[in-house]
Amino acid sequence: MNTIMTTSCKRRRRARGFTMIELVVVLAVLGLLLSIAVPRYLDSLERGREQVLAHNLAQLREAIDRHYGDRGAYPDRLEDLVERRYLRALPVNPYTMAADWRTVAPPRGRKGQVYDVTAVGVAPPALPDALAPAADPASPADPAASAP
Repeated sequence: MNTIMTTSCKRRRRARGFTMIELVVVLAVLGLLLSIAVPRYLDSLERGREQVLAHNLAQLREAIDRHYGDRGAYPDRLEDLVERRYLRALPVNPYTMAADWRTVAPPRGRKGQVYDVTAVGVAPPALPDALAPAADPASPADPAASAP
C-alpha cells in the first residue's frame, strides 16, 4: 500500500509542470533560433524590395525610351506614359509605397521633360571615385554662388 502512495505522489509531482531549468533551456534555444532567423528574414525582405525597385525602374525607363522612339521627344511628365498607353499604370516605389519618382530632365536641345527616373526615399549606392561622374568644366562648382 505504501508503494502505491509513493507512486501516485511521484505522478502528481511530474504532472504539475516543467522545472525552471527546462524552461530556461527552452527559452535559450528559442532565443538562439530567433537571433539567426530574424536577421535573415529582414535581409530577404530588403533584397525583395531592391528587386521590385529595379524592375519598376526598368519598366519606366523602357516606356520612356519607347515614347522617345515613337514620338521623337521625351514625355513632359510620367503620367503621359499612362495616358498614351506606354504603361498601364505608374509603378509603385516599394520603399515609399507610392508612385513617387524623381525625374531627370533631358540634355539641352532635346524635347520633353522626362529623360530618366530615379527612386525617391532610397539612398543611391556609393560610387568609387574612379566611376563617379566628372564635374562639367563649363558649369560653376557651386550654382548658388553664381546666382544674382
